Amino acid sequence: MASKKFKGVILDLDGVVTGTARVHGLAWESMFNDYLKKVADRDGTLFVPFDREKDYLEYVDGKPRMDGVKSFLESRGIHLPFGDFSDSPKKETICGLGNRKNKDFQKVLQKEGPDVFGSTIAFIKDCKKRGIKIGVASSSQNCKLILKLGRIEKFFESRVCGIVSRELKLKGKPDPDIFVTSAKRLGLKPGECVVIEDAISGVQAGRNGNFGLTLGIAREIEGEILLQNGADLVVSDMAEISVDMINTWFEDGIEADGWNLTYKAFDPDDEKLRETLTAIGNGYMGNRGNYEGENASDAHYPGTYIAGVYNRIATMVGGKRIYNNDFVNCPNWTLTEFAIGRSDYISPLKMKILSYRHNLNLKEGELTRTMVCKDGLGRITLIHSRRVASMADPHLCAVKFDITPVNYNDTIRIRSALDGTVINDNVPRYRQLNAIHLSPVSQGKTKNGIYLHVQTSRSKYQVVMRAKTAMYNGDKSIRPTKTFSQKRGYIAEICTIDACCNTTYSLEKLVSLHTSLDQGVKNPAAAGIQTLSGARSYQDVYRLNVRAWARIWKKTDIRIDGDRLMQKVARLHAYHMLVAASPHNQTIDAGITARGLHGEAYRGHVFWDEIYILPYYNLRFPEISRALLMYRYRRLNGARQYARENGYQGAMYPWQTADGGDEETQSVHYNPKDGSWGPDLSRRQRHVSIAVFYNTWRYVADTDDRKFLNEYGVEMMLDIARFWASIAKWDESIGKYTIEGVMGPDEFHEQLPGTDTDGIKDNAYTNIMAVWL
Repeated sequence: MASKKFKGVILDLDGVVTGTARVHGLAWESMFNDYLKKVADRDGTLFVPFDREKDYLEYVDGKPRMDGVKSFLESRGIHLPFGDFSDSPKKETICGLGNRKNKDFQKVLQKEGPDVFGSTIAFIKDCKKRGIKIGVASSSQNCKLILKLGRIEKFFESRVCGIVSRELKLKGKPDPDIFVTSAKRLGLKPGECVVIEDAISGVQAGRNGNFGLTLGIAREIEGEILLQNGADLVVSDMAEISVDMINTWFEDGIEADGWNLTYKAFDPDDEKLRETLTAIGNGYMGNRGNYEGENASDAHYPGTYIAGVYNRIATMVGGKRIYNNDFVNCPNWTLTEFAIGRSDYISPLKMKILSYRHNLNLKEGELTRTMVCKDGLGRITLIHSRRVASMADPHLCAVKFDITPVNYNDTIRIRSALDGTVINDNVPRYRQLNAIHLSPVSQGKTKNGIYLHVQTSRSKYQVVMRAKTAMYNGDKSIRPTKTFSQKRGYIAEICTIDACCNTTYSLEKLVSLHTSLDQGVKNPAAAGIQTLSGARSYQDVYRLNVRAWARIWKKTDIRIDGDRLMQKVARLHAYHMLVAASPHNQTIDAGITARGLHGEAYRGHVFWDEIYILPYYNLRFPEISRALLMYRYRRLNGARQYARENGYQGAMYPWQTADGGDEETQSVHYNPKDGSWGPDLSRRQRHVSIAVFYNTWRYVADTDDRKFLNEYGVEMMLDIARFWASIAKWDESIGKYTIEGVMGPDEFHEQLPGTDTDGIKDNAYTNIMAVWL
């Protein structure tokens, strides 16, 4: 019986149902070479013929005919007018050349007929027996002719071809238009259909159309490349897959996919974004998803951020001493490198990458990477790493680093480090500012690992990390040769093994993180010893972490049927909300930063983001909302002082705060182009106080937490109301109150046109919310 969700199959024609690539290639080659020779003779340039394999796959395959003509010609620096679809084959336009190619193609096709893939037809017949609808979607304007010549037109209930695309003005692949239209003509939704494609642009279209399954057929293109470009599964022929296997995908595979954010190819230009999106954390700490063996570079940025850890330091800018209170990048506990034989330590991402997979499991909060790399000596190595920041114990993290020599026997060194020499370097525009926040205190070896103790240079927050390591060959514990390497603020443990070909060796690294800010902790170093004593192995930490995440997802998961993309997006957003703040925040005195625990943008300051974040927590984890509101309550005296300093009553919360209650927004800013200084008026966004009031009111309305209201909330709300009563001034000329000198939430309008007065008067948002308040 067919799956309730799997209802339709939409197949590309060429390369999937029929094999006309050879005929197409001959026709393209004939047309292009005639034209290219004509151009070369006319212009006196070298004639470089069309490559039937390389050029066809790169510029033509899978695209509408005219797009293929344009794409190839532009690759040769030739730009022709598009012309009209009715252009004569002799006309020197995109359409003219396309029509000339089509004329040649039809001649050969009529003579030889298309090759029909029997395995694909057998699959189609099995689908139709089970009531599954079948459609064909092709860029070819010869689709109908090819189906007729192949005597297979009877199998398709819907045909969306190049002619239909032109009539309906559908976009070509990788846009999903033709597949989505085909699904509609079958009376189905994309999420109920399988797209079967053999071209890169085709699998991209299937992915972009949010189809239930995009199946790649690796005929001319490697399966790994199809996977990298959007295929969910890849086969070399349709004989390798069955309707039952596709049913299994719809019943189980889509569910699993909805819990995973996966990258199937390494892209250095996109890596920093991926590291942010695949960060792990637990509300106490966040850790960016970089590969464990990478240091900071243009492509990578390892970062660990602990809630509430800030440091205020000075930088000379334009002749002025400017202080910035930064969210500190804490020591890198993930750093794990390897070297083969006498070679230096080098990241596999700098070798030739043969395969790559980077995955964040949202359900379990685990980050994994698998890659096969080849070094300059031809040695192939398989690397698999796993990492968690425990949701069960916020002070505990773990890495499991597996290494397999695929084609060699040699010594392998694995260097596991705690690196406190890191700086704040993630935001390019801050790089001219002082970025060194950590000062070493002590470091050393322990019975089964290493430790590192640093402190922030000015705020004097203590940060202590301890790591214990163990090595395994499969399930068997092994004892490598151990040495140690250290410098000021950095310590590493080096494990050396004699590695055998096709044998996997595992390093498990369990790490504790504690600070002097931890509630109830007098000695962070001693607390770390206790934390690690209860952690036996990576699997032990992972198992408890999975259980903790399961309890969280039970409260917060949102299920969206029939839309794979939205299902994954909903879970990804929920996951990152719980990395930024979790139930552990009940014992943490920290606000929610503009970028959560994922990076250093906005210096990790606390703005007014709670206004759109707390409603989520209110309904699912009110204890998180309460903790974040208590961060505001504990800084109420600072808000009162800030109001008095500016001549107001009550409590005026700063636009930017950090660990204290002070305004962190700069009072002036520097223009590096002309060397001038001007006022930074963004601190006049007084509406942050409205947000604190609104968040308190909304929290109590959603949770009925009267105890919080009576003991804390009322006091904040009344003092904020007093502030707005004092900032509003009666204007006799209009008979109304006005509010001047503020900046609205758009953050751009700092002054009224034609005036030199700081701030604006009667901003709509501010006034309406002040009246409500």
